[in-house]
Amino acid sequence: MSASPTWRLPPGSTHFLKTWPPYFQAIASGSKTFELRRNDRGYAVGDILVLREFEPDVERYTDAPPLYRQIIYIYYPIFLNPEDGGLHPDYVVMSIEPQE
Repeated sequence: MSASPTWRLPPGSTHFLKTWPPYFQAIASGSKTFELRRNDRGYAVGDILVLREFEPDVERYTDAPPLYRQIIYIYYPIFLNPEDGGLHPDYVVMSIEPQE
């Protein structure tokens, strides 16, 4: 799989994602404005992320309300070699902003 799948979801798609507590809290506070994810969903600028806090140790969602974020930029690591410390080409870094 490459960082830029040949398939695409419709523009403005919504993605429901599990988010571990430290990252969820950082996004909720506004100190984290990006998401690093495997690009297995064909993310696109304009898509909405619905982030739900998920406790991996007990495999359950918390009671925290979900966070809604819109993707405003996507970095595709097409020129980096993961063996040299670069980001694996199956992953993307997405700039996100609150979506009410």
